[in-house]
Amino acid sequence: MARSMGVRHMLGAVFAVHIFIQVTCSLEVKKFPLLMPNVYPDRDESYFCTPVRVVPDKSFYIVGFEPTATMDVVHHMIVFGCSKPGTTDPYWDCGEMATSDSDPKLKKANPCADGSNVIYAWALNAKRLELPENVGFQVGKGTQIQYLVLQIHYSKKFKKHESDKSGLNLIYTEEPQSKLAGVLLLGTGGAIPPRSLTHMETLCQLKEKKTIFPFAYRTHTHELGKVVSGYSVRRDKYGVDRWSLLGKRNPYTAQMFYPIFNKSPIKYGDRLAARCTMDSSNRTDYTIVGPKHENEMCNFYIMYYVEEGTPLDMKYCISEGPPYFYWRNEENNLNNIPEEEASNLI
Repeated sequence: MARSMGVRHMLGAVFAVHIFIQVTCSLEVKKFPLLMPNVYPDRDESYFCTPVRVVPDKSFYIVGFEPTATMDVVHHMIVFGCSKPGTTDPYWDCGEMATSDSDPKLKKANPCADGSNVIYAWALNAKRLELPENVGFQVGKGTQIQYLVLQIHYSKKFKKHESDKSGLNLIYTEEPQSKLAGVLLLGTGGAIPPRSLTHMETLCQLKEKKTIFPFAYRTHTHELGKVVSGYSVRRDKYGVDRWSLLGKRNPYTAQMFYPIFNKSPIKYGDRLAARCTMDSSNRTDYTIVGPKHENEMCNFYIMYYVEEGTPLDMKYCISEGPPYFYWRNEENNLNNIPEEEASNLI
């Protein structure tokens, strides 16, 4: 590991630490610590990002993620793959809603300036994730991912003289993996009315002539989420939509990636759908989608691999959310909607 222009570099053979473990019987892997550089969140709802530069003349394959964070300190964290980071500073303010009282010494920028896609996300003391055998996220040479950026949301400000270096270890190998991994994030915008049970829903179609094989899913909401569910939808020859449940969870449980419910391949023309059931019965005002703790989010992540070629160009599937977008909208042309199943844990 080295530092240059404030950006750490992910090297193949030269590391500050050499840690060898075995994910499979034959695959030699190493750990790369992607950590915050002793940051000081001086206000509530701080979002900090820190980058690492992937050596451009080598390919690496990330095959696992090992968190080194606790929910007592970190609300959630996300690893982005970027063509270019928001800045090349050691860290910066990457909150979606910068405030006037934020540290004037910090630059304000998005996690990625170009080529943004989510690789991994963590919350609520989720445990380590290992990818299936022969599956890896390719980064570096031959890919658009030239930087990895760690984003951490601190919901509470720190006391004076405290700092943080939470993050995770990237488990990786230089041995080419035959199945390349990707993540598709389904989410919504919108606003939740007070004292209501609201469905936040999104829908998109796979328009690339690729076949993806889902193997893990993750859910994320803030305080109002009760159930988050995700589906693949395929129309049969009789015009009936067949909904296959990919995953369903109470978002208050550890927000890790869990094994997918249905591993059937998702093909060109299939649709992907997600619903978050939100209970605002104890709120007296509208709750909008946003990054702060009092805001809400509705996210369903699908982690998948492809057996041929590269992962999807589509990285995000985002709808306007309530009160504008629902599965039942006529223009979506959906039928056989699993209303009860999608909103209940049973």
